[in-house]
Amino acid sequence: MALDTLPSLLNHWADTRPDKVWMRALEEEGSTDWTWSRAREEAMAVATVLEEDFGHGERMVVLSKNCPHWFLADMAIIASGNVTVSMFTTLPADTAQYILEFTGARVMFVGETANWEAVSGVLPADITLVALPGVALDRPHLKWDDLVERGAGRRPAHAATPDELVSLVFTSGTTGKPKGVMQTHESNLVPIRRFTAAFGSEEGSRYFSYLPLSHIAERQIVEFASLVVCGEVSFNRGLDTVLPDLQRTRPQMFFGPPRIWEQFQQAILAKLGGQEALDGMLAADREGARQLILQTIGLDQVNYCLTAAAPTPPPLIHWFGEIGLTLMEGFGQTEAMGLIVSSFEERRIGSVGKPLPGVEYRISEEGELVVRSDGNTPGYYKDPEKTAELLRDGWLHTGDKARVDEDGFIYITGRVKDYFKTIQGKFVAPPPIEGSFAKNPHTEQQCLLGRGYSKTVMVAVLTGDAQALDSSTVEQSVRETLESINDTLEKHARIGAVILSREPWSIESGVLTPTMKIRRDQVEERFGETAERLAREAAEQKALLVHWFD
Repeated sequence: MALDTLPSLLNHWADTRPDKVWMRALEEEGSTDWTWSRAREEAMAVATVLEEDFGHGERMVVLSKNCPHWFLADMAIIASGNVTVSMFTTLPADTAQYILEFTGARVMFVGETANWEAVSGVLPADITLVALPGVALDRPHLKWDDLVERGAGRRPAHAATPDELVSLVFTSGTTGKPKGVMQTHESNLVPIRRFTAAFGSEEGSRYFSYLPLSHIAERQIVEFASLVVCGEVSFNRGLDTVLPDLQRTRPQMFFGPPRIWEQFQQAILAKLGGQEALDGMLAADREGARQLILQTIGLDQVNYCLTAAAPTPPPLIHWFGEIGLTLMEGFGQTEAMGLIVSSFEERRIGSVGKPLPGVEYRISEEGELVVRSDGNTPGYYKDPEKTAELLRDGWLHTGDKARVDEDGFIYITGRVKDYFKTIQGKFVAPPPIEGSFAKNPHTEQQCLLGRGYSKTVMVAVLTGDAQALDSSTVEQSVRETLESINDTLEKHARIGAVILSREPWSIESGVLTPTMKIRRDQVEERFGETAERLAREAAEQKALLVHWFD
């Protein structure tokens, strides 16, 4: 049997490893487990009912926090020949309404979700709701367990093919309306196999699911990768239990965007009593301290630790290296995954690595990274114009600026759309400057503004520890950082002022996307007026200004 579709892999493991555990829903004590055979019985029973009631090719939404039934609903939709629309549990009503109307969704599987009140107010009148176990809905709905009972022991008639549409993944939308990226069996499985072949993921590898499954990275790196290697997935109970759940799970593959690594760093320092205490522990017993720290965060058995989705500040990577954890940088996007990654043999901090076998790349005359490989998206749903911009003559245009060093290591220098011109009419690339500013120990989030300004202006959020310090101490440290950065920059890019904010940027406040990327337009909207004034004053006074934003 060709294992070239997602249901074929589920069937394969259910046939050959029926009693092996695939999914563990962690509880305060113990877990509720699904073996491969149990998972297939549930998923295929529901798939049979979906096929009978709705046919094929319909769009069906999954709106739930991560849990085994997210996987099961996804597999039921795909096995029935329909299309999963993954929806973030943090989406505001207007974005949810846009996705529901744009896709013409017929069915929505609803689990635990923080935004049900917002989403329930914009539901299409004819949508069929299915409540996942443990969820009570305040409107007419079907229940997952009833569908399982109705389809028990049966299989859908649909025969999947590698190139059929299985999913619409909406980009997190740092600007404008999100685009629906089309995904097939092939565009999910090819990148995973490319990655697992390169890094030798073993059968039965342990995974930890905590980032939103609505995002392509969590879906591929955890859900679909576990299907490829017969992996075991443990589901995080909630954001406040990530560390204790990691301790119980001890994953062998782990992925986290930069913001997660920043939070881990803060948690470790808080537990140890600060950087000086950590330095003392490492000086006294380097290997013992490293082992203790990694055991404490549950990453002592990890074989590969990936950081991606946004630029990771090099100082953060070095910091984790000091405690014995090697963070591997990589590059992929919703449209094209498993392209470029670092390896233990070939790694250079600040670089996303080198292309995996089967991936070609070039840098366009405009400095944009373009790639050609199997397993990329066929395009954007109902948007031929954007698809034509993305895919040209067999090459996928990533929208990222990049450079390559003399040894072939690739560096992402920013999004094409993030580059801006100051009042002098010269371009500035924010990410490298933001990365340099991230070395300051008193700030944890930063965004450089300057479109049309006299000077560039850094907006930064203080760490929790910094908020307890005297403001003059923080200001002096920030000024020293800015002066050292300005010494390395061309005149038009130099920072004239910094805005310090005490309020962390979050998904809830709208400054971060659901995948924890900073929405530059939102930072500009909130701080732009102040930033532009400070830029002008800094240019007039020929001084470096520090402004506290209340």
